[in-house]
Amino acid sequence: MEKLLKIVGLSGALRSPTDEGLLQVILDTLKKNKTRVLCDEKLVKKNDYLKDYSANHKEIIQQSDLLISLGGDGTMLKNAKTFGISGLPLLGINLGTLGFLTDIQTENLENRLTEVLQGKYVLDQRSFLKASLNSKELESTALNEIVIHSGSVAKMIEFSLYINDSYVYTQRADGLIVFSPTGSTAYSLSGGGPIIHPEVDALVLLPMLPQSLAASPLLVKDKSKILINLLNKQKAHLSFDSHDSLILTGNNQITISKAKATLNLIHP
Repeated sequence: MEKLLKIVGLSGALRSPTDEGLLQVILDTLKKNKTRVLCDEKLVKKNDYLKDYSANHKEIIQQSDLLISLGGDGTMLKNAKTFGISGLPLLGINLGTLGFLTDIQTENLENRLTEVLQGKYVLDQRSFLKASLNSKELESTALNEIVIHSGSVAKMIEFSLYINDSYVYTQRADGLIVFSPTGSTAYSLSGGGPIIHPEVDALVLLPMLPQSLAASPLLVKDKSKILINLLNKQKAHLSFDSHDSLILTGNNQITISKAKATLNLIHP
């Protein structure tokens, strides 16, 4: 039996009357379990009947035992970076199309949520990724993947790869995906990357459409320092979970590694 959850934050997006009905089920379940509710201001702004529960991000992070993320994996990623990176555990309720990170489906919602509130859940810790550009650490983090790519269709970039300061190869490709086990069911999956169990302490490097007959995904320890040197003063893009994209020009050096911050996911 884990810790009982007495104060719960809510954040996400409602896109249909059906979603609003499911939110009412969630609110009723929380009330039945005498759970205090704090609603993200953005959710309140679009749903006026939630105004009595309104709270800002700081209040939710400091006071809540749990954040319920309403939506699909995209919403979960956003909430992971807004709330989860500060240590607040997240529980996903899937209102979207993709649900690799969102555990509770809409069927039997009340019973599953009640079990979680009563301490019947499993805590699952996931790692974030961070990056430095020319030795300067960037603010953006990624839960799934960090991608270096040309930014154009059918255009390659050339780069040299080093792992823990040891040379691996020089490659021409559309780009390179560096992903965590969490990210192995995200963008890299569409590129033919392997699915990695969340408990495997590893990072994976997957070249995107490489100009090579021998290029394969490369799995390394999650404590590894991954260094990519962009060659020939090319233009490239650096993105974090398909967001926070930076445009790079010139011979840049990108270092990618596991961040200190972790995400605590709650599973029923």
